[in-house]
Amino acid sequence: MSTLPLQDRVALVTGASRGIGAALAVELARLGAQCVLVARTQGGLEETDDAIRAATGRGATLLPFDLQRQEKELDMLGPSIMERFGRLDILVHNAGTLNKLTPVAHIEPKDWAETVGVNLTAAWRLIRSCDPPLRASDAGRAVFVTTGRVQRPKAYWGLYGATKAGMEHLVLTWAQEVVTTRLRVNLADPGVVATRMRATAMPGEDPATLPRPEDVAPGIAALCLPAETRHAARVEIAPMAPADAIPTAG
Repeated sequence: MSTLPLQDRVALVTGASRGIGAALAVELARLGAQCVLVARTQGGLEETDDAIRAATGRGATLLPFDLQRQEKELDMLGPSIMERFGRLDILVHNAGTLNKLTPVAHIEPKDWAETVGVNLTAAWRLIRSCDPPLRASDAGRAVFVTTGRVQRPKAYWGLYGATKAGMEHLVLTWAQEVVTTRLRVNLADPGVVATRMRATAMPGEDPATLPRPEDVAPGIAALCLPAETRHAARVEIAPMAPADAIPTAG
């Protein structure tokens, strides 16, 4: 048998209880990775673990905690993975929150704090925690999932767009700081995908007309492969066309 491209690699995926994070975790596991999955809901993580077991016969490591509120656990994530597995090769920060679509002048301090905590502060804490083991890997890969709203501001989306823009700046700065190492750091923009967040933002939209999380997961997983050479790039993910896709205009 040929060796899988991520055989013996350890991959950390946040927001892995559903949507893109869950689909990506399954894809990375199919490629051979041992997945460490983070999300707030135990039940959702167990569903992802069931999907991984069905696809590969192997289980994942499940870490149910809140990226915003459990800062101590987040700060210890990298060292804890090193203690258990002896390595960390891949970080994919997919977790994010839309919170409320509202005029900038009406953003409530509570909503601001929560969205900054998940979309920006958690990214910073993950970088702090995972930088040493990722640098130590012979092919460390870090991918942060972002949004086209950063480039295309839209009324009422300021809270989400601003925090994702801050994350992008932070990640690309980190990428410049590790440019002489073997670590490769990139942003992945999956575009419009049929997720729960999308349904919340666009309740009148038919999800059957959109790419599914499973369609974009291979493109994001490609950024995690040892052969990946892109660095400090913002990569727009081209989804695989599902067999039953309904064509959409635009």
